[in-house]
Amino acid sequence: MKPRPALPPGPYLVVGLARSGAAAARMLREHGEVMGCDAGSPPEAEGLEGIDVRLNSDGLDFVPRARTVVKSPGVPQQAPVIVSAREAGVEIVGELELAWRLIPNEFIAVTGTNGKTTTVELLGAMHRAAGVPVEVAGNVGTPLASLVGELGPDAVVVCEASSFQLEDSSQFAPECAVLLNVTEDHLDRHGTFEDYLAAKLRLFQNQGESDVAVLPADFAGQQGRAATVRFGGPDSDLAEREGELWWQGVSMMPTSEIRLRGRHNLENAMAAAGAVLARGMDQQAVCTALREFAGVPHRLEDVAERGGVLFVNDSKATNVASALVGIEAFDGGVHLIAGGSLKGGGFGGLREAVQSRCRACYLIGEAAQQLEADLSGTVPLHRCGDLEHAVDAAASAAQPGETVLLSPACASFDQFRNYEERGDRFRELARRG
Repeated sequence: MKPRPALPPGPYLVVGLARSGAAAARMLREHGEVMGCDAGSPPEAEGLEGIDVRLNSDGLDFVPRARTVVKSPGVPQQAPVIVSAREAGVEIVGELELAWRLIPNEFIAVTGTNGKTTTVELLGAMHRAAGVPVEVAGNVGTPLASLVGELGPDAVVVCEASSFQLEDSSQFAPECAVLLNVTEDHLDRHGTFEDYLAAKLRLFQNQGESDVAVLPADFAGQQGRAATVRFGGPDSDLAEREGELWWQGVSMMPTSEIRLRGRHNLENAMAAAGAVLARGMDQQAVCTALREFAGVPHRLEDVAERGGVLFVNDSKATNVASALVGIEAFDGGVHLIAGGSLKGGGFGGLREAVQSRCRACYLIGEAAQQLEADLSGTVPLHRCGDLEHAVDAAASAAQPGETVLLSPACASFDQFRNYEERGDRFRELARRG
């Protein structure tokens, strides 16, 4: 493997002590003095032995002692402790970057607005089908820092990389980098689409000529120096033609055999297949995984069927583009539950799909008013307040053969801790009838 840069010097100040921050603090204990702060008191901060921890604190008094600040993905650039560290000339870096420097294994990193979790889990399934040791980590759930010192030399790391993580990377250079798609998202954090896109593209900037960059067919330009693999177009390296998948001009398998539902998942499947085939994986193992992999929780997850009505949990659809592909996974008869906390941007991009695929929409959370305005004139819109009332109303209205779909197009933080809690609650409500 290519050599990794050395860690920046300690003492280290870890800002944000939830999942990835706590893992980073533990990882760094062997490399110098570690301090940690959090504006709240996350449970993950408990038991950080040997670390000077301050909870419910802005951490400003730590800055003069620190030589490197490790910023957790959820901490905004405008946080006072980050601003203070930047003004003092302290290096600011993320957990993704530091963990990569300490893990001498092959990396496949996946970014994009939608489909990241599904694609990294599918890549994990492909490696397992090929008999290759693999660990799936990153934004998907397992902090990358928790893998330091735990992997055999032959293991491949498949890593989900969010824009929040990538904006804090400097030298991160995975052997294979995958961009699934880019649409407007997280404008409340990044400010403009251009800044959001720039954060995503940091994934490619340090790659070398021996690396692989997997890009959509319609994405303009080449990023970095890596060899490019394109997917999704009729003449791409990984393409769909007449109901079959083709790799570099040779048919692989019928697309009807891919187990994942929806056009967007066909794109995810092509991206994943292109990534591993370009790095020499056995084609039969790739096809086996595509036939067997059923998806991930909270992403078009069938959770119940009552009276001929299918209930589908798509709670991970936290933006318009993701909700759009969720709605379009069904031919029609959809009773859509949408809403939650606002992230910036409107919902007009859902109008056509709602009008053509949905019977009605059931609106919840703080975004309900804007959803009602943006979707006015499409289908009946019902202001339901919370998820419980929305599920009851949708289930009562749905007829046999129709679908109650939770695809919120919004974050969950107005009523839930995260999209997982929202999806778990929907699953309970769907099954209780």
